[in-house]
Amino acid sequence: MTTPKPPSDPAETHWLSLTDLGRIYGISAVHCGRLLSDAGLRQGNGAPSPQALTQGLAYQHHPHSPNPSAVWNGQGCALVLEGQGLRPMAENHLIHQWADLLSALVQGSPSISTSAEEMAGDLPQALVTPVNLELKQRGCSFQVRRQAQPKRRASACRRARSSSSRS
Repeated sequence: MTTPKPPSDPAETHWLSLTDLGRIYGISAVHCGRLLSDAGLRQGNGAPSPQALTQGLAYQHHPHSPNPSAVWNGQGCALVLEGQGLRPMAENHLIHQWADLLSALVQGSPSISTSAEEMAGDLPQALVTPVNLELKQRGCSFQVRRQAQPKRRASACRRARSSSSRS
């Protein structure tokens, strides 16, 4: 497995326990440890593998003690965990919110004056695929179209100014 080497400056590295790393993804420390083991970064005794240590993905406080404690590079391990299909809880929450909004707009309401297509224009490109998957899982027929170039829309203030200057 090839993982980009994290920043070499320890001050730039966020070292996390398995518990804290797992919390980001909504999983237990045990599950997180198992996933790191599956990726070859953790040994059976819970210690980081030589690969994890050389790649800067783990740091072992007392490697020769009977119970070696380790911390894990948050950024580097995120690449590994997300490569295994996990998504940070905050991102999952955002995906669900977008799917809720777009599916509600598809259903329509007399009090809402915007369409799902218009709102989808504001969806960050990185979320298009996961939001479309979520909409599909919900049985919603609407799918966000990927834009070749981000659509630039005039802000409400600019539209108001330009319409008032025409008057």
